[in-house]
Amino acid sequence: MKTIALVAHDGKKAALLEWIEKHQSFFADKQLIATGTTGKLISEKLQQPVRCMASGPLGGDQQIGALIAEQHIDWLIFFWDPLSSQPHDPDVKALIRLAVVWNIPVACNVATADFIVHSSLYQQDYQRSVPDFQQHNNRLQKS
Repeated sequence: MKTIALVAHDGKKAALLEWIEKHQSFFADKQLIATGTTGKLISEKLQQPVRCMASGPLGGDQQIGALIAEQHIDWLIFFWDPLSSQPHDPDVKALIRLAVVWNIPVACNVATADFIVHSSLYQQDYQRSVPDFQQHNNRLQKS
């Protein structure tokens, strides 16, 4: 079962909920994890359980980042608001960075999310390549 993390800034929650409703059947067999309010809204919209972390500014982004680093997230949907200042911008950047480091798909807008949902790769049992950081870890141990 694929696990999808869902995050949306306040100015993008409506867009995320509208997009999720349009693709409701896609989420039926997925495990969903989300930041606080976003998770509650998604659970109500889909009528299915969503594991809710703290709200983003209270550490929810970092909790999801930790799950990415621990290989518990297969895809990140993060509808962030590029036109609003966020008090936790460093957390936002760190979350997206971790998704890139661990090679998981990231959708930050409707167009990218549509491409991923409709990708033939996502319809299969696609296994992404997980980076091997052994050399990096060994280098750190030698210092």
